[in-house]
Amino acid sequence: MVNCCDLVSEKNEPVPLKSISVELQVRDHVASVSSCLQYVNEEERPLEAVFVFPLPADAAVCHFSARIGEQEIVAEVQDKQSARDQYDDAVSSGQQAFLLEESEESSDVFKLSVGCLSPGQKASITIVYIIELSVQADDALRFCLPAVLNPRYTPAVSAAGVPEVSSASVIPYTLSLSVEVRSSDRISKLESSCPLDPLEFLDAQHTHATVNLTAGHRFDKDVELFLYYENSHQPSAVVEAGASAAPSGSLMGDPALMISLYPEFPADVMSSLASRGEFIFVVDRSGSMDCKMHHGNDAQMRIESARDTLLLLLKSLPMGCYFNIYGFGSHFESFFPQSVVYSEDTMEEALKRVKSMSADMGGTEILQPLKHIYSQPCYPDHPRQLFIFTDGEVWNTKEVLDLVKRHVYSHRCFSFGIGEGASTALITGMAREGSGHAQFITGTDRMQPKVMQSLRFALQPAVDNISVDWTVPEGVKVDMLSSSINTLFQGQRALIYAQIKGQSSGKKEGAVTVKYKLKDQPVTNQLQFTLQPTEDTGLTIHRLAARSVIRSLELEERAEGADAENVRKRIVELSVQAGVSSAHTAFIGINKDHNQTVKGPLLQRRVPVAHMLQMSMMQCQPMGMCALGFPSLFSGMVVQRARPMALQMDFDSTMHYSMASSNSMIESDDESDQKAEPLKDPVLQLVSLQKATGCWELNASLAAVFGKTEDEVTNQKTAQVDGSVWATVLALIWLYAFKSDQQVEWQFVAMKAASWVRSQKHSLSQCVCDGNALLGCQVTEDMLGI
Repeated sequence: MVNCCDLVSEKNEPVPLKSISVELQVRDHVASVSSCLQYVNEEERPLEAVFVFPLPADAAVCHFSARIGEQEIVAEVQDKQSARDQYDDAVSSGQQAFLLEESEESSDVFKLSVGCLSPGQKASITIVYIIELSVQADDALRFCLPAVLNPRYTPAVSAAGVPEVSSASVIPYTLSLSVEVRSSDRISKLESSCPLDPLEFLDAQHTHATVNLTAGHRFDKDVELFLYYENSHQPSAVVEAGASAAPSGSLMGDPALMISLYPEFPADVMSSLASRGEFIFVVDRSGSMDCKMHHGNDAQMRIESARDTLLLLLKSLPMGCYFNIYGFGSHFESFFPQSVVYSEDTMEEALKRVKSMSADMGGTEILQPLKHIYSQPCYPDHPRQLFIFTDGEVWNTKEVLDLVKRHVYSHRCFSFGIGEGASTALITGMAREGSGHAQFITGTDRMQPKVMQSLRFALQPAVDNISVDWTVPEGVKVDMLSSSINTLFQGQRALIYAQIKGQSSGKKEGAVTVKYKLKDQPVTNQLQFTLQPTEDTGLTIHRLAARSVIRSLELEERAEGADAENVRKRIVELSVQAGVSSAHTAFIGINKDHNQTVKGPLLQRRVPVAHMLQMSMMQCQPMGMCALGFPSLFSGMVVQRARPMALQMDFDSTMHYSMASSNSMIESDDESDQKAEPLKDPVLQLVSLQKATGCWELNASLAAVFGKTEDEVTNQKTAQVDGSVWATVLALIWLYAFKSDQQVEWQFVAMKAASWVRSQKHSLSQCVCDGNALLGCQVTEDMLGI
């Protein structure tokens, strides 16, 4: 692949990809996604098109085919190197060939090569993948069709690289999407971040429905769907029959079982929060964090939103805990040499440094700060909680995940993907391997509520001591395929896969008993399942089970002391047997019946082409993309140097850069970076004034938040009430009366304040009454928690 971002094709020819149509079929908690990509060669010579695109990290690609004219070519899964050799041989000899392969560095990046399209020829490519749907805070199941894969930063010392795709807002192909949902549970509703046609129910029980994306959608942002079921916490066990052609005793030949476990947390558990812990916040400060959160006019910069979120986090921590903050880019730095006790002094010192944080640390290298954090000793009785904020643009995803997994018993990892294009492999992988929780902040999402929700997870009791026991008749055995689950937080769901071996001449049912503890209270669920499934579900559960085993083997392969060659062989065998993708296999299809070979020099076109890169780079240019070693996705093979844009790098201590075009100039300087904008959000203004203990002081700044003068606020205070108590009660009244819609953001701030007020042992009835009169509202003492 050519390393040059400033190359375009000789004639700036149009992208050969014309449209994408997607069919989504949802079955309970999993989905099958069929994508059809329409290509046409509009050039005068034979063409090879290369399209690099994102897929969800846990997706299992299970079908790849191409239709040229009336002929369909179905690809086979083979060892990756063998598939590449066959593809190169076919293309060089003028045959039509198609290759689909997963990146070796990141499981959410795929490359599709379409070889030897004759002039004017059309090709239709179909890719099918299956995936588990993630659970959201409101119990919705989320499906995301990524529209963008951001460039991944590659250090100059590394020869590895992950291909990149520019922002989809400048790609000239369209998207159509149809959705079908079937469920054992009643469907409540289906919502989307994009316009949808009305939801149509196909049965009276509301368990079968269809919906389409509104026609004419420009694929300029991620397409998100949110599916709601009525009884989302009900555990379930689904058995799927094996493939008749597969040998008995193999994973694909035997029945496969999927258990869904989504514990419901009672209110008393939800309100029980720990007061100890070591909280380490790791913030991406690479150049890409200087992009906007979304394309709207009122969008914050990513780094600005991160600063606001850190303010909330620092104000919400319990007294006596430990904390530290790391910033990382091409290098990393921490606020303190090691985690410090949370106090008024340490909080204020951290807040001063947060205000000056900028996206000025170059590329994105997260591995070294993680190694440094894990080398620090943990504090007894203070569980380590790691919060990682990044736009997910790293190159060595698998190495990062291996590191997190090695330290899973010493910490929990909560990860946050910022902006469209954040790597699902990195974000979900860190949370999965670190027994934490992943959140994605996309579109117009606010970062603060999602982060504060994760802080609640970190402070709440979790489901642990999870065990699974099987009751099956003689002659039948159940083998667990999923890795053991250590922890589940409120809002997390686990899907457990198993293989049912053998046969029973008598009983036709088995049972599974799932036990766990929640706040030291034992919980037991027993589920019945059939041993003779008849319904043909397209082997979705089998393939997801195979994908789960493959991912575990890939981790085992990279472990120290592993027999890598033997493990690799097992991965290839299972991938070929199940027909699903892996890091060591690829889908290869060759049109062997094509009688006439394609003659003439072969052009290569990357999708999207380079002249559109200028527009996307003007919107958001990651620091040092070309000079720091990105492979280019946007270049032709027979090209001349482009004139419209020049990328100029200036490597000094602050890693400034400028990008010049014929009519624009973007510059960065220290002075603008250091000018922290005033807080515009009234809630953040109020929170910024709170002390670490939870109280507020009575002053003009606090009065201004209420829209009052200091004298107006002071004159309403009775002589018997302390000024800080009066100020804190007013702050609580104002939050509950006027900002209840943002309660998830200020919940911990209010809890600290209420606890502090109770410790002062004042009579508060008249104080609350006077506060209501001053602010013009009616809030009770019980509502305030004082």
